[in-house]
Amino acid sequence: MSMAHPTASAARSAGPIATHWLACRDRKPDATAQLYCFAHAGGSAGEFLRWSDDLPGVRVLALKLPGRAPREKEPPFTRMPDLVDALVEQVGFGPGPFAFFGHSLGGLVAHEVARTLRAAGRPGPQRLFVSSVQPPPVTTRQPVHRLPRADLLTEIERRWGALPAAVHEDEELRDIVLGYFRADMEIAETYGFVPGPPLAIPVTAFVGDQEDGDLTGWGAHTAGPFEHHTLRGGHFYFRDPEQRRELLRHVHRMLGAEH
Repeated sequence: MSMAHPTASAARSAGPIATHWLACRDRKPDATAQLYCFAHAGGSAGEFLRWSDDLPGVRVLALKLPGRAPREKEPPFTRMPDLVDALVEQVGFGPGPFAFFGHSLGGLVAHEVARTLRAAGRPGPQRLFVSSVQPPPVTTRQPVHRLPRADLLTEIERRWGALPAAVHEDEELRDIVLGYFRADMEIAETYGFVPGPPLAIPVTAFVGDQEDGDLTGWGAHTAGPFEHHTLRGGHFYFRDPEQRRELLRHVHRMLGAEH
């Protein structure tokens, strides 16, 4: 399903792009599609900004959430409904056609934002990409968001790999990083999915071949087409340049952006 259609010219709006909630490396005035990216637990907008280089005709916008740079002085969200309501109220999704991409926890957030926009009668994404996250309802493992600081750091690195050396060497930075990791894990571990009608848009799930779990259950969350793609790697498969290019080839094809 192509997103390039007669209303795509609206994506060329001269309205503001970089905002309190959005980061954009290249606004691409002639873009015919927009991709809003939602980061994983502990992640930030910077994970996605260079994707713009491999997505001609697509404006990439990454969500900047409270509690992490450049908004590290603001308290982070700890509950899914509060985060979703804030995004729906504060982020001006559009104008013009747009899609959502959410990795891990970001996939759940993107899905809930899409559902909430629909319930409010507002324009929503024309396509949803979810990555490395089980479909709701989510069965959480042993909760970690209440662990003491040292144990939380150990668990984070066990699940997702070592944090940068600077985090270990700078206590203030470590406190900031652990603070938003803890908040994000609290969002995930307290998330209560409320069943409702499935979305009516195409949904595509991506996963690394070294990950556990089956993402095909996302097909039950849409009345539209569903695709599932496996790429080489683990939870952060797209940090490998070759796999990132493969992922973005799929994304670009599905967006049908003009370039």
